[in-house]
Amino acid sequence: MTKPSLPDLLHAAVTAVGGTERPGQVAMAEAVAEAIDDNSHRLIQAGTGTGKSLGYLVPALAHGERVVVATATLALQRQLVERDLPRTVEALHPQLRRRPQFAMLKGRSNYLCLHRLHEGAPQDEEEGLFDQFEAAAPSSKLGQDLLRLRDWADETESGDRDDLTPGVSDRAWSQISVSSRECLGATKCPYGAECFAEAARERAKLADVVVTNHALLAIDAIEGAPVLPEHEVLIVDEAHELVSRVTGVATGELTPGQVNRAVKRAAKLVDEKTADALQTASESFERIMELALPGRLEVVPEDLGYALLALRDAAREVISRIGATRDKSVADEDAVRKQALAAVENVHAVAERITTGSEYDVVWYERHDRFGATLRVAPLSVSGLLREKLFEDRSVVLTSATLKLGGDFNGVAASLGLSPEGVEGEDAPVWKGLDVGSPFDYPKQGILYVAKHLATPGREGTRGDMMDELAELIEAAGGRTLGLFSSMRGAKAAAEELRGRLDHPILLQGEETLGELIKNFAADPRTCLFGTLSLWQGVDVPGPSCQLVVMDRIPFPRPDDPLMSARQKSVEEHGGNGFMAVAATHAALLMAQGAGRLVRASGDRGVVAVLDPRLATARYGSFLKASLPNFWYTTDRNQVRRSLAAIDAAAQQDGR
Repeated sequence: MTKPSLPDLLHAAVTAVGGTERPGQVAMAEAVAEAIDDNSHRLIQAGTGTGKSLGYLVPALAHGERVVVATATLALQRQLVERDLPRTVEALHPQLRRRPQFAMLKGRSNYLCLHRLHEGAPQDEEEGLFDQFEAAAPSSKLGQDLLRLRDWADETESGDRDDLTPGVSDRAWSQISVSSRECLGATKCPYGAECFAEAARERAKLADVVVTNHALLAIDAIEGAPVLPEHEVLIVDEAHELVSRVTGVATGELTPGQVNRAVKRAAKLVDEKTADALQTASESFERIMELALPGRLEVVPEDLGYALLALRDAAREVISRIGATRDKSVADEDAVRKQALAAVENVHAVAERITTGSEYDVVWYERHDRFGATLRVAPLSVSGLLREKLFEDRSVVLTSATLKLGGDFNGVAASLGLSPEGVEGEDAPVWKGLDVGSPFDYPKQGILYVAKHLATPGREGTRGDMMDELAELIEAAGGRTLGLFSSMRGAKAAAEELRGRLDHPILLQGEETLGELIKNFAADPRTCLFGTLSLWQGVDVPGPSCQLVVMDRIPFPRPDDPLMSARQKSVEEHGGNGFMAVAATHAALLMAQGAGRLVRASGDRGVVAVLDPRLATARYGSFLKASLPNFWYTTDRNQVRRSLAAIDAAAQQDGR
């Protein structure tokens, strides 16, 4: 039988989902197929509107062997599993003469645990799930969530938290879920045969395409215990997020509350002397944390070091004793033991990691007004880990709308542990980069305006000239504004100020759920939406409701960010430009994502306004501009107001 051609398969898939085939999509599909055939690696930038999901799904399904697709957002995971994959499989079936199977796989804590549901969570106060139902007032949010969970458990087929709509609080969900460390295991659990998490794993083992998330991919790579089924091809979508997600998984933390919970759980299972030792170490740690000031600890202070050593040693003894004893008098003793072990093992692991003092780790204190101090430890870089664990023994394709920063792929490649393109490092895998472009005509659809006349933003204080500029731009645009701020404090200050100056409604992140805010923003073109990080990357509002995207300043990381400043210093110590490699690259990625909010469809028109003159005046400005879509560029404030007014008038004439 003649093997179906890739263009024919792609055409069938695009037609099935009601889309339009684009040159960039064809180029992407060919590059993915080539990488799979050659067992090689690709970095592929595919602009908004390219249709990149089908660009990698079609060659993945045609491959015939298992492919893992890892993505960052729930929205894209759902789109792949609920829309793109079912339609594509049906469309390709006549030519492939088979129906490839697909499945979604998440971490264990995302699934309802039947043991927890029926037996109750082992509580510190010895209060189980159904006691919680009784204890929580039915009218309280917790009580309502628990009642909904009990009803949902009787009808769900997946047990997947994301299938519960609307969702419930983390506190409520924790009553019916377990981490992988707390799980009894399918063979020991009385509900193992019905387990939702195990069923998801079994489906993944049989699937041709497994859709997962970056966090689970990181766990699979870091912990050495396979979570994902064996595969020879990995496709990482939204790959600009991967380093951040892997860093998050590789970050450990300790808080006094965490340690106290471990003490309480362990006390039920070990002798008094062993429990007292952990309790004493916990109290010493808590006293130190009460005085902790935020910032990096380049050297672990002596008092903290002693406290962590005591915690490490006491936790190790508890782990040893729990493993050697088993108390038949403790109700549901296996679950109690697993939960206690999980808590104490985390304390031991983080304390040992910090006291060991690796030069490749960064340690710092954080302090929250409400929750107090946290001690964190994170890898200085994950590039070596990714180079070793991600690219060996499989073909890897990484794709995103924003992989070229400053005009090339090398910045992102370095963060992934790859050598510059075309350079073969000693251990670094060989790769190729491809920019398939975008179907949009950016110079005709958008304007990049830099407010060169404004004062350079400082670290503190309200920028009066910036507020005036923002108000005038919003008035000229007739609302229709997405305000992207580098801090929540800046977003709140702007919302408060402009609500008193403008007639346009201004929505503020945090005052309602993000989904509701975006829905309301899209529904009323006269409305503005202000917010911070998740809006820079999470808003997809094509049409007249978003015709002005404003960035209040270049989003460099905070100078006192412990991890970013440590990474910058490390680059400088090795002879590189730490500012460009870390701070400028971080800002470029966010600005590229933010600017991408403007043009989401072929009919979109508008302005990206950056209210920070450094984009026009600083030497690094050209690097940042080269990371953005090639909009028509201007610093003329009068020109941009006329353009916004014309765009607004055209939208009103169209009844929008």
